[in-house]
Amino acid sequence: MKRILILSAILCALCGPIQAAAQSKPNILIILSDDMGHSDAACYGGEIATPNLDALAQNGLRFTQFYNTARCWPSRAAILTGYYAQQVRRDTVPGVKSGGQGTRPPWARLLPEMLRPLGYRSYHSGKWHVDGQPLQNGFDHSYSINDHDRHFAPRQHTEDDVPLPPVAADSGYYSSTAIADHAIKCLKEHTNRFSAQPFFSFLAFTAPHFPVQAPAADIARYRTNYLAGWDALRDERWRRMQSLGIGGRVLPPIEREVGPPYPFPEALKKLGANELNRPLPWSALTDAQRKFQADKMAVHAAMVDRMDREIGRVLAQLRAMGALENTLVCFLSDNGASAEIMVRGDGHDLDAHCGTGATFLSIGPGWASLANTPFRRHKTWVHEGGISTPFIVSWPKGIAARGELRHTPGHVIDLVPTILDVVGGKPFEKLNDQPIPPAPGKSLRSAFANDAGVARASLWWMHEGNRALRVDDWKIVAAGKDSAWELYNLKADRSESKNLANEMPEKVRELAAQWTRETDAHAALAKKDAPPADTGKTPGKKKKNP
Repeated sequence: MKRILILSAILCALCGPIQAAAQSKPNILIILSDDMGHSDAACYGGEIATPNLDALAQNGLRFTQFYNTARCWPSRAAILTGYYAQQVRRDTVPGVKSGGQGTRPPWARLLPEMLRPLGYRSYHSGKWHVDGQPLQNGFDHSYSINDHDRHFAPRQHTEDDVPLPPVAADSGYYSSTAIADHAIKCLKEHTNRFSAQPFFSFLAFTAPHFPVQAPAADIARYRTNYLAGWDALRDERWRRMQSLGIGGRVLPPIEREVGPPYPFPEALKKLGANELNRPLPWSALTDAQRKFQADKMAVHAAMVDRMDREIGRVLAQLRAMGALENTLVCFLSDNGASAEIMVRGDGHDLDAHCGTGATFLSIGPGWASLANTPFRRHKTWVHEGGISTPFIVSWPKGIAARGELRHTPGHVIDLVPTILDVVGGKPFEKLNDQPIPPAPGKSLRSAFANDAGVARASLWWMHEGNRALRVDDWKIVAAGKDSAWELYNLKADRSESKNLANEMPEKVRELAAQWTRETDAHAALAKKDAPPADTGKTPGKKKKNP
C-alpha cells in the first residue's frame, strides 16, 4: 500500500503540470452568423437588441474593417483552412471542379486537425457547408443542420454525422435554439470529462439567412419598429454609426436600380403584389406594401435578437464552467446581408402570417441596404456591402483593451493563423513528405494590443464574376466579369461613393495587373492534382443558391 501511495504521488506530480499546461491554453469559440449585415448589431449602430454581443464588444474589441468572401461556403472554407476558398477549390475556378461542390485538396486541413496535437477537443454546432463530414475533419462532436430552407422543422440534420429524423412542425424546435442546445451539451460534457483539455467550439447559426422565420413572441417585439421604412431607418443607423466612430465618412444613396443577384420572376408571382425586387423610395410604396415590407424586417430583427439570446446562453455556460475568462471568442458573419428573393422549401402561403413556417420570405434589396449601412451592394457582390462583417473579439485573460475599436483591416483567412499564434500552434508543413503551400492569412494578435496594423501585400476577392483587390487603402472592384474596374480610396471613402478610375488610370492598371497575377496563382494551386472539371451536363443536376 505504501508503494502504491508513493507511486500515486509521483504520477500526480507528473500529471499536474501537464494538466495545468493544457488548461492554460485558451479555449476558442468562433460564433458565425449567416447573412447578417455589417450594422445589424447594436454595437455596430443597429436598432436590434443584441445585449450579449454588445457585452462582448464592451469587454473586448470591435474591428471596423473586417472582411469575408461575400458568400457562405467560401467563407466557411477560409475560416477553417486559412486559405482563399479558390485556392482550396471551394469557390469557382474555371477549368477545375470547384465551388459549392468542390473538394479540398488533401493538404487543406481544417482547424480542428491543427489544434488536436495541442490537446484540443473540437465541437461543431449548426451550419456546416464544407466538403466532407465534421467528424472526418477533426471535430469530436457535431450537430449539423443541412436543410437551409426551414428554421422550424428541418428535414436534413445530423448528429455526429448520423442522420436524424425530420423534425415535426409542431415540436417547438427552432434552429438557433437547437444549435445553442447542442453547443451547451458539448460544453457540459467537456467540463465533466475533459476539463484538463482546452476546447474549440464552432457555433455556426443559420440565422438570419432566409427564409425569415422566427418565434412569434420574438417577432412581436419588433412588429412596428420598421414602419418608417428603409430610407429613414438607414439615416438613423448612419447617425449612430458616426457617434460610434464606425462606417467611414459618407452615406451614399441607395442604389435603386440594384435588385437581387439572381432573377427569379416566378418567385415574385408566388410572393404577391406586395413583394418588391428593387429598393424603391419608401414614399413610393403603397400602404399595403409598406406593411408587408415592415413585417419582413421585423422577422429579420427577431432572428438576430433570438440568436443573440442563444449566444447569451452559451456564454453563461462558459461562465458557469469558469472558462469564459480564458476563452478567445470571435463573432462574425459569413457575408453581407442578402438581397436575394426566391421561394424554396415548402413554398409560400400568401395567407399565412409573415415569419411562420408556412412562409418563405427574404428581406430583399431594400432592407439589405439598411442591414449593410453605409456600404454599397449585398451578399455575392464584392463591394463593401457584400464583404464587410462585424468582427468582435473578446478574451479577458489575453486582451487588456476593453471596448476599443480596431481599424486594422482583416479577413476570414486570418482566423487560422491568429488562433494558432494565440495557442502556440502552427499549420501543417508537409503531407507525405511533400511541402504544403503557405497560407495567405496573417495573425491579428498584434492588433489585440494596439491598432498599428498588420503588414500584408493585399486582400483579394473573386465570386461569380465579381472581383476586387485591396492594397493598403486602395481598392479596385468590379461588379460582373465584363464590368470595368472602379477605384476607391477607402481611407477617405469607405462607402465607395467616388469612383477615381478615370482620374487615376495608372493606379487601376497597376492594381488590375496585381489582381490578375494573384488570380492566376490561386487558380494554379487549385488545379494542381485536381479532379476533372464538372461540365455541368450531369442529368438532373440543378444549380443551388444557398
